[in-house]
Amino acid sequence: MRIVIIGAVAAGTSAAAKARRNSEDAEIVIYEKDSFISYSGCGLPYYIGGEVESASELTPRDPAFFKSKYNVDIFTQHEALVLSPDTKSVIIKNLTTQEVFTDHYDKLVIATGARASVPPIKGADKAHVFTLRNIQDMNRIKAFIDANRPRTAAIIGTGFIGLEVCENFKKLGLEVTLLEKMPQIMPGLDGDMSVYVEDHILANGVTAWTGVSISEITEHGVMLADGREIRAELVLVATGVRPNTELAAAAGIELGPTGALRVNTRMQTSLPDIYACGDCVEQFHVVTGKPVYRPLGSTANKTGRIAGDSMTGGDLEFRGILGTGIFRVFELTVAQTGLSEREARELGYDVAVCHNIKPNKPEYMHGREMVIKGIADKADGRLLGAQIVGYEGVDKRIDVFVTAITFKAKAEDLFHLDLAYAPPFSTTKDPVMYTGMILDNAIRRGRELMTAEGLDALMTSGEKYALIDTRSAAQYEKGHIESAANIPHAKLRAASESLDKDTVAVTYCNKGTTGNATQNILLGKGFKRVYNLSGGQKQYEATHRKNAPAT
Repeated sequence: MRIVIIGAVAAGTSAAAKARRNSEDAEIVIYEKDSFISYSGCGLPYYIGGEVESASELTPRDPAFFKSKYNVDIFTQHEALVLSPDTKSVIIKNLTTQEVFTDHYDKLVIATGARASVPPIKGADKAHVFTLRNIQDMNRIKAFIDANRPRTAAIIGTGFIGLEVCENFKKLGLEVTLLEKMPQIMPGLDGDMSVYVEDHILANGVTAWTGVSISEITEHGVMLADGREIRAELVLVATGVRPNTELAAAAGIELGPTGALRVNTRMQTSLPDIYACGDCVEQFHVVTGKPVYRPLGSTANKTGRIAGDSMTGGDLEFRGILGTGIFRVFELTVAQTGLSEREARELGYDVAVCHNIKPNKPEYMHGREMVIKGIADKADGRLLGAQIVGYEGVDKRIDVFVTAITFKAKAEDLFHLDLAYAPPFSTTKDPVMYTGMILDNAIRRGRELMTAEGLDALMTSGEKYALIDTRSAAQYEKGHIESAANIPHAKLRAASESLDKDTVAVTYCNKGTTGNATQNILLGKGFKRVYNLSGGQKQYEATHRKNAPAT
């Protein structure tokens, strides 16, 4: 059996390695139009900023490695031009010699990846404008910085790549301006979580403009549609990627609704003996079962392994994704998995939402706060998604949520997890457990939560309500929510006798714990509708801060 693979980065080489493990008899050849193979695309920003000292650390394997270890022939600088499924052939062009030849396959794997998606902006082709998708892009940016010593940079787009490069540009001493078309940075997060990221970025000396459109990139900067000019000697366009599907589509291979290649759980395309994997294929979401396109290196490796197994007689099948992602920006860790609140509501879920603000470990062990947003289905308590912003320990918490959501856990199940505990690593009840407790209390135990947005809506609805700040008088005087009355926790039992039990009551404290305790008091006193403000004063203030740079 002759296996031909088109593409030799994450998915293609994973497919080849798994196919070889399953079959010593197969002939395996990979064609890659780039010069580099099997590189760490996620490490590119860190070489630019100097955290990774040598580019060779990102390209640890070359064709000779795969030949010696796997008996796989990899030909770089070879582009697949035409795919002919009827004759099981591929026309290949050697980009070095310009020779064009035809190869034949018994099984074909398409692992053509994705390319940077650049909006139609005038000036985007200028020499000081870059994308960051591969090793060549990385080297061009590094060479430009070394040769020109720019002092200012603009980054268009505020996803993972944009923010990771932002951090690394700042390490090099550049003044950085972020430009985002959406109303918030990091549009994949819910707005009530992205505010923490924006606060942190601004505190580290970065300028961020949201809700802006770009009319032109000039020699000296970026012109916004409203006439403002952002000075920038270097411009990075980080506005996402699009799948490389042209070769496959021209051969009649079916595309999915996301625009990427449609495959089944065994990575088979719509044509026989042709498989596809990596960033050129769409996935399906574990929660909804619907097609999604979330290209990530971890998923590319996974789908490559499945393709290699499938075409050599194995039984591996793809089980979907949650869109899990994590990144670091200026020591802040940001992670998410599953559905955002926005996505869940758009899909028709009636959701319970909580904002849990807890340290990753005890303060006496130098614990630092993290904010966990949990999202669950009110109908049955099933966890739908989680977002976390914090420092140490964010990664392990998001992975617990990933596991729980994957296995269809309910909010109540989180409390019962036997998670590892010792003071250097966690609190006695881990923040994950607290998140489950808060959501379960809201869904099944009558301890409903009200978000900051919900409180704003109540305050302008005309409905009568009582907003109760349960903190001390001194804390109240330092700052409180407009229209809130200060009734400290210790005085609430007595004061409740003078309150209308039929009026909507909303309790709050700094972060939510005392708000819940006072909510319990009022419910125990016979109050009909009592809410605890999710995340307390801290979360409310965060969602109402408007950080905008001066013009």
